[in-house]
Amino acid sequence: MADQIIISIGRQYGSGGKHIAKIVAEKLNIPLYERNLLDEVAGTKNVDSNDLSKYDEKPHNVFFHRTVRGHSSSPEKNIAELQFALLKGKAADEDSFVVVGRCADDLFRGMKGFVSIFIYGNEKEKIAFTMDYRGVNEKEAKKMNARHDKKRAAYHDYFSKGGKWGDCNNYDLCINSSVLGIEGTAEFILQYIEKLGIRK
Repeated sequence: MADQIIISIGRQYGSGGKHIAKIVAEKLNIPLYERNLLDEVAGTKNVDSNDLSKYDEKPHNVFFHRTVRGHSSSPEKNIAELQFALLKGKAADEDSFVVVGRCADDLFRGMKGFVSIFIYGNEKEKIAFTMDYRGVNEKEAKKMNARHDKKRAAYHDYFSKGGKWGDCNNYDLCINSSVLGIEGTAEFILQYIEKLGIRK
């Protein structure tokens, strides 16, 4: 029986991190968790996951919400903590999975069988990727990349207990997807995991 493995993939916008994570999960035959976690959150709250998506991986704004007796009025914070709890529950059940973002590098740090990866890319290639994937022009793609990365950093650094988003000291492996491309980067990650000898 294979040992438990949890792979966290942080990513810059336009680096193709989500696509790489999908390939890695498929090759390892384990679930991938990203925005689909909202479906489970929605199920527990009996709401439409589309209504929650606008709060997903968004930073908590301390000026517009408050906490009273341990209960926050911030939908961003509540949804984040519900996702964290779901992921921790899956880990406690000894499930193996790949998770994109959601502060997983912080949630599972130090856990046996855990691998933390950050995917970044060259500016030119990231802009080209976003232009193609989102169907926008170069100027819009550049703004989109910067805006999403700023939000991801703020979200990560607010909810994490330590370690900055994108800081190489916070991850086991940082890799530039512009060098090997989507498929090549996924293959490199799989080889790296194999070298670690986590799965038998």
